[in-house]
Amino acid sequence: MFAQKLIVPAFAVIGIAAGKSLRTHPNTHVTHLPALKSINGEEQAQDGLRISFPHASGLIEMDRADFYRLLAQSASVCSQATATINSQADATAFASCSTISGSVVVSSSASGIISIDGPQQITGDLTCENAGGLTTLGSTTLGSIGGTFTLNNLTLLSTLSMSDLTSVKTIAWTALPALSALTFPSTVSKATSVTISNTFLSTLDGINLDTVATLQIDNNNRLKTFSTQIANVTSAVNINSNGNNLDVAFPNLIWAANMTLRNVSSISIPSLATVNGSLGFYGNFMDSIAAPNLTSVGSTATGQGSLAVDANSKLTNLSMPLLKTVGGANQIANNTALGNISFPALTTVGGAIDFSGSFSTPQLPALNNVKGGFNVQSTVQIDCSGFKSESGSGKVIQGTFICETTANATTLGSSTSSGAASTATSSKGAAASYGMNEAVAGLSVIGGLLQMLL
Repeated sequence: MFAQKLIVPAFAVIGIAAGKSLRTHPNTHVTHLPALKSINGEEQAQDGLRISFPHASGLIEMDRADFYRLLAQSASVCSQATATINSQADATAFASCSTISGSVVVSSSASGIISIDGPQQITGDLTCENAGGLTTLGSTTLGSIGGTFTLNNLTLLSTLSMSDLTSVKTIAWTALPALSALTFPSTVSKATSVTISNTFLSTLDGINLDTVATLQIDNNNRLKTFSTQIANVTSAVNINSNGNNLDVAFPNLIWAANMTLRNVSSISIPSLATVNGSLGFYGNFMDSIAAPNLTSVGSTATGQGSLAVDANSKLTNLSMPLLKTVGGANQIANNTALGNISFPALTTVGGAIDFSGSFSTPQLPALNNVKGGFNVQSTVQIDCSGFKSESGSGKVIQGTFICETTANATTLGSSTSSGAASTATSSKGAAASYGMNEAVAGLSVIGGLLQMLL
């Protein structure tokens, strides 16, 4: 006869570490296991304690030492450097783990539906690559992923459902041609880096971050809207080559290190005040770019950080009324519908001004320091006399001066130092009008910039 007996529900045996609270059935009043001196079968067998728990085949009894040995083995399921899921049966083995201490890999052989229910946290990575038969990946309990959430080359994945997910260190999703929507009702609000590339997503609802280091959204041809509450971007935003009708909104964005937008239909940045690096708009379809609170781009101390507005064929309005300084170059070029360029508060440009297109005389009444060159070329008649009078050694414009009305307006990249001509008309009021801008990291203008700075 056994001196003591402890009744434990069957599911409480799986995945419980010795010395931790038991997950028990509501009708079971066991809250802890008897204390152990050590995990040692022979030593524990001496106290005569037996443990019983129900099973499909009937009531199962074992020595306490055997029970703890089982616990130690099952606890290892929750603590592995890398756990591999090949099937739903493998995923179910984690049902009693509140935390998976390590990384989880859903293997390329996984197919159909994989649901990782039970764990609330994965401390490492969650990775699934090249699983051509996987259609659904989800979890009803997972709230955080401490490492990288990688999804890559999943050709049939059409459902991604994470009911409780709010925090991921890094999101890296690429080549998901069947994934049209996210089911993230709790909303991912914390991530350090996000890359979403080449998916079938039409919206990114379910991802709404407070702060991010890197945000890369590219080649999502069905993407129509992207709005996020991000207030700070500490490294870079790159929204590039998505659908031609993509509307982008950063209503709360105040500060960004670098920001580049291409192939965007509309942009809303009402709160943006500072860009520490470069700000570039290239080949977009928007008719207006308004940054009503932007005061600085780049650093005039280092001469780094450019503002570029280039090849936006529908652009008719460019408004940055509070912009005072641009650290590097200020380039406004090849915006065929843009008839006016005005920077009423701009005082300092650390690089070169490079304006080309079909616009009237640029209005830059506050400009007092252009450390680089000055290239303004328009197919429309412009008045260069005011700019000319402020160019030269010790004056506002310190680099090579080009200002002309021409049939073929060119940027610095296609101009030469020998072509530093000026064409002035007689307007006396033009003396207060200056303009400058730098190409943002454009390789095509580097040669010209060097020439203008010499």
